[in-house]
Parts: sequence; C-alpha cells; structure tokens
Amino acid sequence: MLIEIPAADGVAEALVTRPSTGAGPFPGVILYMDAFGLRPRIEEMAQRIADWGYVVLAPNVFYREGTAAQLAPNVDMTTPDGRAAAGKAAFARVGRLTTDKALPDIDAWVAALGTLDGVAPGPIGTFGYCMGARLAVRTATAYPDVVAACGGFHGGGLASDAPDSPHLELGKARARFVFGHADHDKSMDSDAVARLGEALAAAGLEASNEVYPGAPHGYTMADTSMFHAEASERHFAELRTLLDGTLKA
Repeated sequence: MLIEIPAADGVAEALVTRPSTGAGPFPGVILYMDAFGLRPRIEEMAQRIADWGYVVLAPNVFYREGTAAQLAPNVDMTTPDGRAAAGKAAFARVGRLTTDKALPDIDAWVAALGTLDGVAPGPIGTFGYCMGARLAVRTATAYPDVVAACGGFHGGGLASDAPDSPHLELGKARARFVFGHADHDKSMDSDAVARLGEALAAAGLEASNEVYPGAPHGYTMADTSMFHAEASERHFAELRTLLDGTLKA
C-alpha cells in the first residue's frame, strides 16, 4: 500500500509492506530504492523482505520531482538501450538529491516508520540499492541509537573524495553493516571499496564489505538488463542474516 508522509519540502509517497502471515508487532526497516524509483520490482523486493517478519517502508525519495507514478520508467529496461534511456532522467535526479536535502528527509522517514501500525518499538534496520545505499548509511550515522542494521548493495559513491562522502561519518554509527558491491563498478571501484573498509575498521564497526564476483551494478533489479540472479540471491541471504541477527536477536 502507498501512504503519504509529510517530508521536508512537501508530501512524499511511501510504499509499506507487511508480513503476509503472523501476528505483530514486527521490527521496522527502511528500504531505499535505486535511481529508477518506486515500481513493481521494488514492491516485490519489499514484500519478500516483509515476509521474513518485518514492516518495510520504502519512501519515494524523489518526491520533489514528482509522484512515484510520474517518475516510473516507461521503457523496457531489460534491454541495455532501454535501461540507458530510462537512466537519462533517473541519474539526473540522483544528482539533485543533495545531502542537505536528504538529511531532513531522513528525519521524516524515521519518524514515519515509528508511527506505522504493527511496528515494534526498538531498533530499526535500513538498507538501500544504488544511490539508496548512500541514504541507508546516512540514516545509520544520523540515528546511531536507533539504527542497528545497515545494508548497501551495488551502491555508488559510498567512499569518495567528496567532503560529504558517507564514509566520513561512520565514526558516529553503532549499527552492524553489510555491503555487497558490484564487480568492476565505476561508481565504487576497488580503491573506494578499500577506503570504505578502512573507515569501517577505524570506527570499530562489525561489518562485511564484499565484492560479488561477476555481478554488475544494479544486479538485484530483475526489471533491468543488469540483473544477476546469483548475486541477487546472495544479497537476499546476507540481508536476512543481518536483519534477523540484529533486530530479532
């Protein structure tokens, strides 16, 4: 179901999924979408994760640019040409979602998760895909006493030379982290992966920081030409271990 959340610069839609069976309350988690936005693939993923025993909130982080329906890809992204065409608009939106806009929005997402029916009091988890991985890390560093689990998958720009690179704030976090990087990813190359690992270690955080061999950027997204089934299933397994080990322990 879609709900509306009062965010920093307007009203944002958010997808909410709950377990298909079982009685709550359940731990709450925030799923940060990739650049292509809220769409059926994100809903499929959110429901699969919800059925592990979680309430999942997936906000439309691009609400300033339009509704989820307005921003949804209107081409077949399972072909390289189709994905490239969809990316022309999507990747530009990523650049416009600057840190100064993202941080007050994160306040809204965390607050909204706590008000949802069936969400258990206590720590939450957060995870994201592509640029959503950066938002997940920023959530964990902004709310160290709330976020116990943080995952990032085929993320880009997690440990860059930018003065607001997410890895620079890891000293504030207390969560357990799991990162599954795409192989030979220009947006997160081997130097950046190493830099991220060094920052996690320096912060004394429990973390996994792995490159998935042969997996391209976007490997979880079955509606695009970058889908890699083996890597996608590995990500689901590692994410479930992370969430269950921190939020259900």
